[in-house]
Amino acid sequence: MKKRQLGKSDLYVSELGLGCMSLGTDAKKAEEIIEAALEAGINYFDTADLYDFGTNEQIVGQALRHVRDKVIIATKAGNRWNDNKDSWSWDPSKKYIKEAVKASLSRLGTDYIDLYQLHGGTIEDPIDETIEAFEELKKEGFIRFYGISSIRPNVIREYVNKSNLVSVMIQYSILDRRPEEEVLPLLEKNGIGAVTRGPLAKGILSDKMLEKASEKGYLDFQLEELQETIPLLREKLSHTRSMTEIALQYNLADSAVSSVIAGASSVQQIKENVKAIMANPLSEDELSIIKSITKMSLYEQHR
Repeated sequence: MKKRQLGKSDLYVSELGLGCMSLGTDAKKAEEIIEAALEAGINYFDTADLYDFGTNEQIVGQALRHVRDKVIIATKAGNRWNDNKDSWSWDPSKKYIKEAVKASLSRLGTDYIDLYQLHGGTIEDPIDETIEAFEELKKEGFIRFYGISSIRPNVIREYVNKSNLVSVMIQYSILDRRPEEEVLPLLEKNGIGAVTRGPLAKGILSDKMLEKASEKGYLDFQLEELQETIPLLREKLSHTRSMTEIALQYNLADSAVSSVIAGASSVQQIKENVKAIMANPLSEDELSIIKSITKMSLYEQHR
């Protein structure tokens, strides 16, 4: 599998990364999925301290222990569970981040984290303080590089201007093209890697298509619009491509994108995603068709 440089870092990540949130808490099953990912050439594994109260990090760390020096482990911090573990609060403070990283290192069973990410953020955060925490963690050797996971253009712009982040994880798909206007050009201009999540739009862009659509639609697509748009995409694009292939290749077509993160709850799902990512890139004609059929929206509420 091809690898791309993550921003200006010396991390080279597989074009397909495994989003570990959907692995579940059955360690044996999760390890089978991770092993299938490794066999396919995936070297980038994304988790977070929030997932399953930290159990996800434990499972991922254990499964990757035998190949630790050959893989890139990314995790996230900033959300802290309450004592009852029925809700969490946002805490991007330096004090909390420096505590959280040590807990993540312990659960992952490793001495360092390749990519440590802020798991959200708002413009009201103490951004300078958060950056200071990440910079100190780098100097102390706990993390190699840092980034943020955010869809807020104003927040992303602050970190781009003030910090040495190497990546931004952002939701991006054929049905969510908002990053194309403000975020992806900004990242490319500044040599920062985009890591995209949600490429299948909750399964609507997989081969199950409208079976996965909810009555609420998806973002600013009403259900009726999806019922028109999805079959039209299928009809207009090559019948030799699966919807999963079209969706993942659309993300890879943007030169700002370093890796596409997709979850998997089975070995079969890994194989389907790998097949899609290894396919031929979309042609200019195919990209034009997709853009003519789908919406180009802007971020409104999340700034």
